[in-house]
Amino acid sequence: MGISRDSMHKRRETGGKKKAWRKKRKYELGRQPANTKLDTVNKTVRRIRVRGGNVKWRALRLNTGNYSWGSEAITRKTRVLDVVYNASNNELVRTKTLVKSAIIQVDAAPFKQWYLTHYGVDIGRKKKGGADKKEETEGEAAQEAKKSSHVLRKIEKRQAERKLDPHVEEQFNSGRLLACISSRPGQCGRADGYILEGKELEFYMKKIQKKKGKTAA
Repeated sequence: MGISRDSMHKRRETGGKKKAWRKKRKYELGRQPANTKLDTVNKTVRRIRVRGGNVKWRALRLNTGNYSWGSEAITRKTRVLDVVYNASNNELVRTKTLVKSAIIQVDAAPFKQWYLTHYGVDIGRKKKGGADKKEETEGEAAQEAKKSSHVLRKIEKRQAERKLDPHVEEQFNSGRLLACISSRPGQCGRADGYILEGKELEFYMKKIQKKKGKTAA
């Protein structure tokens, strides 16, 4: 018995059973779910020939993806670090399964690096005291000296229009950003998505906090 997506086996609207008057059809077939897992070392993607000679890419193991930062209109390839929330099933969080709309944590380093070059601001850096602070300021001064006056003026103008979500800034301190997968890893073989911001970020932060509270209790 293969996996079928037909409605032949379903009951009528009134509740009566329907008699199977024909066999299964090729166009009604279904396949095993990909259950794409988060793997820190390997990346495994399989090529699948589908109806019409087309191709699907079935990701079995993934660890990276392209994530866009909407408010800054940039995209960077970054590492997927963990699966933290899934609205449909907690089991998918426990088994670290990557599916569309799963809430994950990604490495903040590529975005932090871009922010530094674009705005000249090093976000997520912990404040240091004494000699460390002095060395840091000296290093920054040397870096500033290397830049031309044109570049410095450009950065100054950008800083005037700079806005950063406080919740996103907070996450930069931990080096992990909350993101949502918008692609379908089992269909296209990729785990791409976007960084959570604004109301959506607040919503999922509450959900994650609530879940943590339940597990602690």
